[in-house]
Amino acid sequence: MGNTDYNEAVMDHFRNPRNMGELKDADAEATVGNPSCGDVMRIMIKVSDDKIADIKFQTMGCAAAIATSSMATELAKGKSLDEAEKISNKDVSLALGELPPIKEHCSNLAADALRLAIANFRKNKK
Repeated sequence: MGNTDYNEAVMDHFRNPRNMGELKDADAEATVGNPSCGDVMRIMIKVSDDKIADIKFQTMGCAAAIATSSMATELAKGKSLDEAEKISNKDVSLALGELPPIKEHCSNLAADALRLAIANFRKNKK
């Protein structure tokens, strides 16, 4: 683990990630990466009645990157596109009970990927 202390919530989402995998019939997806740390995150969404009916992620990265991906998908699932779009990196971090400051950037990826997937969905729909 190195010198980064993760709380139980982060470790739980790292060991038992929610919504991990591929969404074969996704309506939209987005891939974002952080070149400085090498984390790459892909989020896929299925939209029904303007709500996120299903959501999956694939993340290559550290424990925090995987935990924040998992938490972001949990926060977004079932929400309207407008509600999901407002999920911020701070929301993701707080839902996990705070990340070590050196790992805060990982939560940015999750929120960014989610917003980009929603933007791509809206663009494709037009």
